[in-house]
Amino acid sequence: MPRTIPIFAEKPRSTAESLEFRVSPPLALYVHIPWCVQKCPYCDFNSHEAGETIPERAYVDALIADLQSALPLIWGRPVVTVFFGGGTPSLLSPAAIDELLAAFRALAMLSPDAEITLEANPGTVEAAKFAGFRAAGVNRLSLGIQSFDDGHLKALGRIHDAAEAKRAAQLAGEHFERFNLDLMYGLPGQTLDQALSDVDTALSFAPAHLSCYQLTLEPNTRFAAFPPELPEGDACADMQEAIEAKLAAAGYANYETSAFAQRDRQCLHNLNYWYFGDYLGIGAGAHSKLTLHDRVLRQMRWKHPKAYLENVAAGRPLQEESQVEAAALPFEFLMNALRLADGFHPSLFEARTATPLAAILPELKRAEADGLLAVGPERIAPTLKGRRFLNQLLERFL
Repeated sequence: MPRTIPIFAEKPRSTAESLEFRVSPPLALYVHIPWCVQKCPYCDFNSHEAGETIPERAYVDALIADLQSALPLIWGRPVVTVFFGGGTPSLLSPAAIDELLAAFRALAMLSPDAEITLEANPGTVEAAKFAGFRAAGVNRLSLGIQSFDDGHLKALGRIHDAAEAKRAAQLAGEHFERFNLDLMYGLPGQTLDQALSDVDTALSFAPAHLSCYQLTLEPNTRFAAFPPELPEGDACADMQEAIEAKLAAAGYANYETSAFAQRDRQCLHNLNYWYFGDYLGIGAGAHSKLTLHDRVLRQMRWKHPKAYLENVAAGRPLQEESQVEAAALPFEFLMNALRLADGFHPSLFEARTATPLAAILPELKRAEADGLLAVGPERIAPTLKGRRFLNQLLERFL
């Protein structure tokens, strides 16, 4: 835990003063695999339909070259977690994952006990690879189940059925001590009993971690253009409260807005995001946030897979790079850290933003007075009311 500081004693520093980061945040590695068998109608991620094959050999080479080009920015910093996201990373072969992890160990300071997560679809072809992924070094699997109901899976445009979802969850438990199941609620035509039935089925496989999200209609998706009829807001709120109560009774802590974990089984990669740690993103459209001694950089790789492959081959993996303004760092920190039920230690604010906590103390105290925050010398955390009205809480710090 970071050192304790008196939260009322420090003098605010002008944002015009130069940043100085005394300690680098933990560093994670994110690897984006941009292909899916079929684009889901609710998905706004950078994913592209694969067709009959994906250019696996070319993409693995590009990812390794991409990491090599970024090494000067992360020299000497251990990589504490790796996350293969997508898209559908399980479309890659276990041999490709094995080659990539070997390259990460050779090129970067990958911690021996690093959490290494791979997202996977429950389809039969992907599930058959689970043993190979575990042998390659993946030690945490995240399965995009969404529902165990055939009708709801069809409404979501998923390519797996309920039987495949159950089989994949069973295989995940056989090969991985730590695995996550993604579920959605508030689905077209879904009732409260059906939402809870999905949770009961998920619990029967004893996952270490569950992610439970309400379906939302995101811009630039098929559902946004042709919206399905979803349960009303009050019905979705009832689902959320009932799911939270059921998971709490089963021993799962709701440690982040949509994340539930057994004791000591939180997703370390995502915790690093929420504690405003650093991450290097490689792959098509991947984003990075990197803290240097006197500035914070944001980067984005070329978004379309074809453009990414061409530009990496030409030695130009970055499509965009910018410096985060010092004045923006406090809000960005709070936007992440206040998603956590346990909040953050006061000293972490200055460590991640190079800004004294006193700079936001008036807003913190007003939010505390309104019952949205609990503010103390060891912890600043949202109350239950603050978690329910997180957007309104965050607006106070804009």
